[in-house]
Amino acid sequence: MQDHMETRAVHCGETRGGAYDALTTPIVMSSTYTFDNTQAIREFVEHKAERSPAERYEYGRYGNPTQTAAERKLATLDGGEQALLFASGMAAITTSLLTLLSAGDHLVILGGVYRRTRTFASQQLARWGVDVSFVCAEAFEEAIQPTTRAIFFEVPTNPTLRVPNVEKIIASAKRHAMATVVDATFATPVNLRPLELGADLVIHSATKYIGGHNDLLAGVAVGSAEALGPIEEARGILGGVASPLDAYLVLRGAKTLPLRVRRQNESALRLAEFLKQHPAVSRVHYPGLPDHPDHAVAARLMSGFGGVVSFELAGGSDAASTCIDKLEIPHIGPTLGGVESIAQQQALFISRDPAKRAEYGIPDALIRYAVGIEAIDDLIVDLRNALRGLPTTGEV
Repeated sequence: MQDHMETRAVHCGETRGGAYDALTTPIVMSSTYTFDNTQAIREFVEHKAERSPAERYEYGRYGNPTQTAAERKLATLDGGEQALLFASGMAAITTSLLTLLSAGDHLVILGGVYRRTRTFASQQLARWGVDVSFVCAEAFEEAIQPTTRAIFFEVPTNPTLRVPNVEKIIASAKRHAMATVVDATFATPVNLRPLELGADLVIHSATKYIGGHNDLLAGVAVGSAEALGPIEEARGILGGVASPLDAYLVLRGAKTLPLRVRRQNESALRLAEFLKQHPAVSRVHYPGLPDHPDHAVAARLMSGFGGVVSFELAGGSDAASTCIDKLEIPHIGPTLGGVESIAQQQALFISRDPAKRAEYGIPDALIRYAVGIEAIDDLIVDLRNALRGLPTTGEV
């Protein structure tokens, strides 16, 4: 019996008594798979649509034994029938949307989304005749058109950690016969499983929490076999498949996912509570705080509030830069979800032009702090030292 996520994370998707009697799933570093004779090829082609992917492989772009084990594990963790592993989170998003949408279709994107997702939708999809509307979650009903085929949103959003009313959005999409695609990278399957709420497709950047060690690039799409069938075919054509080594690292990282995320949930909440009381901090974005605009929704839907805390400094952009540079424990970088804490002044990664940065609605004074698994007492002391001497809310 595997009733608990910790047990499923360790054991599901992998077979006992596998190759060489190895405890861990081997990394199958092969680009091609051979056949004994011509008859074997004929049988493979004739029965390909009916065969389990684990039974027979032909070419690495269409599947790999290590990849299959990772996909089975991730499907189980997210409560899906099937999962598809990709070379990155963006490969999962772009391949899925390109498969779901055609010229003349309309896509609704809710709230703040990852800037590269926004760029893909506004520039690339537009070139191929797909109309895209970016609206706040509260206005999504008004944005629906007769040609709307899908709704895409993140939960929580990056970097202000808004938590839309997932149940209401999914119910509306079903009434209008639209697909619901949810990027749940920040939530992880530990804190939220949108498929259980009726979503059609859930996407994660497995580079983040699922991998958990800042040493791989991968993405995953999870859903029903029916929904993923066309996307799997498109993946084989477009070529955004994960490497066998990255698939192995996804398998390894997923085994500790529940332990890491629950630790990060606890630490992030304590960090947010500390920041909320600090005079140099003008605003804290964290759904675990009672004054967050979506706290009630997050408390109802999520089992944890996540490992990212965003906050704005009273002293503005210069204060944020000073704080970042004084931090000793977190690394400075553009990612999250690993065992190491990482902080960034996110607006600076967008553009040197303040006007361009403003288009994304990310304040220059905002710091996104992705909590790792270090001792929270050490992180708070380090952050307190970095905030010392900065302008306070009473001075600005």
